[in-house]
Amino acid sequence: MAKRDFYEVLEIERNASESDIKKAYRKMALKYHPDRNPGDKASEEKFKEAAEAYEVLSDPDKRARYDRYGHSGVGGGSSDFGGGMSMEDIFSQFGDIFGGAFGFGTRSSSGRRVNKGSNLRIRVKLTLQEIATGVEKKVRVSKYVSCSSCSGSGAKHGSSYSSCSTCRGSGHVTRVTNTFLGQMQTTSTCPTCGGEGRIITQKCEACQGNGVVRDDEVISIRIPAGVAEGMQLSLSGKGNMGARGGVPGDLIVQIEEEKHPELERDGNNLIHNLFISIPDAALGASVEVPTVDGRARVKIAPGTQPGKVLRLKGKGLPSLNDHSTGDLLVNINVWIPTELSKEERRIMENLQSADNFKPNPSAAEKSFFGRMKDLFG
Repeated sequence: MAKRDFYEVLEIERNASESDIKKAYRKMALKYHPDRNPGDKASEEKFKEAAEAYEVLSDPDKRARYDRYGHSGVGGGSSDFGGGMSMEDIFSQFGDIFGGAFGFGTRSSSGRRVNKGSNLRIRVKLTLQEIATGVEKKVRVSKYVSCSSCSGSGAKHGSSYSSCSTCRGSGHVTRVTNTFLGQMQTTSTCPTCGGEGRIITQKCEACQGNGVVRDDEVISIRIPAGVAEGMQLSLSGKGNMGARGGVPGDLIVQIEEEKHPELERDGNNLIHNLFISIPDAALGASVEVPTVDGRARVKIAPGTQPGKVLRLKGKGLPSLNDHSTGDLLVNINVWIPTELSKEERRIMENLQSADNFKPNPSAAEKSFFGRMKDLFG
């Protein structure tokens, strides 16, 4: 099922401010919150949908990519990227949005604080051919993973947790202070247990009670065709694991393009600067030009002028958002030799005096407008 537009999900305009986005998300989150709609799967899905929309639109970089590329720009075009937010993810990332309405803060739906692992960032270099077809890359990433000795709990095998005596298992403490305006009540994270509501009685020796250890993981990344330099894709849950049974962060993949020796990219179009000889330009020729997947042969018409552009339809790069494909634009340049033999000089001197080899302003003007048509029309 296709995803709805994120602005439509939050019922806001595309020029909405950060404050408008936050207010709209809080309104939708409170409306479809699981505690207000127990057992209602439809409300739960709308709750997750609103959270995913807020995750993107509240981040200036993600919002800019979404505005330009749609869901594909923030991972919506592949099952490996974006989406898939669990209830634990939502409460750990955006719990503060709810304020005190449900008493969650940055906690999970069970009331215990959930530790969110940090995001990781890597760069992946792609050739034009890989960009044209899409590719699956395997990368080795050094990150924090769940400790196998304690299964991520942080507690030594056979030991257990005890309820925090400071917050009595709630994970937060409430203080009442007297001010000239009267009594004020504030709630904050418990300083003793860090908001978890429990204390490990005996720490795991392998991870020192953190529940995570450093290790390498080989991650397979499916990159869709048509991505561009600087674009970022997000693999949900492939970042650092959160401490003591927490939820993992994301892996942010930044795309880099390897420079092609003969082709330049201009959006979805590719450009090749072709140099031909004076005889080939005058008499015509058949030459090869590079493409992303090999070579193609093109005909040079007799009398071809420098600056003429040949357009090879569909030989460019695919669009990320639709099924269109760019073109290959071949710019014709006539090579002028810098050194001539005596025979070559004699031939050129004879041509220099020939009427047909003298500049024709009207023909040059016609050639100029022809090039403009090739480029823009």
